[in-house]
Amino acid sequence: MQSDPELLAFFKALADASRLRIVGLLARKPHTVEELAALLGLRASTVSHHLARLVAVDLVSARADGHYHVYSLDTDALAAKAPGGSTEVRIPPYAVVQCVEGPRHTRGTPPNVVETDPLTWIRLAGGRTAWQDAVAEAKVSASGERADLGPHLPLLG
Repeated sequence: MQSDPELLAFFKALADASRLRIVGLLARKPHTVEELAALLGLRASTVSHHLARLVAVDLVSARADGHYHVYSLDTDALAAKAPGGSTEVRIPPYAVVQCVEGPRHTRGTPPNVVETDPLTWIRLAGGRTAWQDAVAEAKVSASGERADLGPHLPLLG
């Protein structure tokens, strides 16, 4: 059986309790290295090392904010590229993001929903998998007229 190098790198990046805790914290809201260090009781240099591993597999992204870098799950990159609130993108158990222009839903199940697993999301965001291929292979569930994220992908590069 041949191994998938991307899959292996992804799971190696998550094969650490501190990195899993970082992902959990970032699923709730973006944080700086210093904030994460305080929340986790770790040195900032240790948190930076863990974040570098998560960035390397495209699970986490960073943006400059003054003298700090703010880290978030890559769903925030989608919200920045396709702002709006008509489509809900779900990547259980890590993230949910509202994006794409159009009528914003406020109650109940949204009319436009996209759901996928974390590895597929990473591949879509990084341009390693085409949107149409992921949908055709049932790696993505997309319902509603504004659920086509193809024009907004890839997010990186």
